[in-house]
Amino acid sequence: MIYKRGKTYWYKFMWAGEPVRKSTKQRNDKVARQMESAHRTSLAKGEVGIRDRRPVPTLGEFVDRRFEPWARSTFESSAPKTWRDFYKVGIRAIKEFRELGNLRLDEITSERAAEFGAYRLSKGRKISTVNSSLRVLRRILGLAVEWGVIESAPKIKKLPGERHREHVVAYEEEARYLTVAQEPLASVAAVLVDTGLRPEECFRLRWESITWSNGRHGTFLVTHGKTAAARRLLPMTPRVRTILENRWERAQKPQEGWVWPAPTSSGHLEPSSIKKQHSKALTVSKVRPFVLYSLRHTFLTRLGESGCDAWTLARIAGHSSIAISARYVHPSHDAVFAAVDRLGGHKIGHTKEDTGDGTESKKLLLA
Repeated sequence: MIYKRGKTYWYKFMWAGEPVRKSTKQRNDKVARQMESAHRTSLAKGEVGIRDRRPVPTLGEFVDRRFEPWARSTFESSAPKTWRDFYKVGIRAIKEFRELGNLRLDEITSERAAEFGAYRLSKGRKISTVNSSLRVLRRILGLAVEWGVIESAPKIKKLPGERHREHVVAYEEEARYLTVAQEPLASVAAVLVDTGLRPEECFRLRWESITWSNGRHGTFLVTHGKTAAARRLLPMTPRVRTILENRWERAQKPQEGWVWPAPTSSGHLEPSSIKKQHSKALTVSKVRPFVLYSLRHTFLTRLGESGCDAWTLARIAGHSSIAISARYVHPSHDAVFAAVDRLGGHKIGHTKEDTGDGTESKKLLLA
């Protein structure tokens, strides 16, 4: 039923025994009837379990309204480097390529992602930088699926030819490098190669997180990192104990504060603080160029080669999945045979036992 109240039309009808009354805010009776019909249709769909799909936002809208606020709140304080160098840079790159940002999330395909990668390359970006942006895009689409915005996400392929920083520093190279490195770089590098800390985790160490009496040489607690798994308690090696204890005594044994204080906005060392020292140490020592993060990879590789299992390695490294840690564990044939030989004292089989009455019974042998 359509009726006029004042200057606008209203409609009224009964549905499931209940009156439905609503203003159309329209002065045209034909438009008002169409709105009444649409309301009836919507109610009918709901009655048989049909729901109108919510409109899918564009990539740009989803990033602005949901993804960027999530990334900022999750990483800006707990892992500022991850937010600043990964998510923030990737988000800016995606917004810059409007052909992608203006697409609805369900319109993005692998081909469109490849076009985005090609665009980034055309701007002179390195392959590693482009792949970083593609990983951000993959994370965005993955969360869109997880949050129920779209049903599925396309496969985002990284570009081939990326130079990885998984460089293992040889013991001889390590010695040459540390011999010529200046402070505080020399101490930082030694701690990294002896603990496997991420550089930003090392820079954020605090005196209140160090316990000198735990374990054989003391322990320290890592409180900040990329994921929840990054929070972990690690033992100190003799070299790390010596380095940190000397710094503590020179600082007059503070109870709290940064282990590596520096005149930066954060109050502690940053990568830029020791960048020149690192470049100079590489030049003087004449070792193969590497980044500080390579010292973490070096430690984990050595740990894997020592026979450490993937689960323990993941705990020490602060990995969120043992799938990541498994890359550092490569058992040789000798290691496999040695592992089986260690079970040599446990033989399982059957022996015959004389029962005393002229018959024999089988007895499980577990020696």
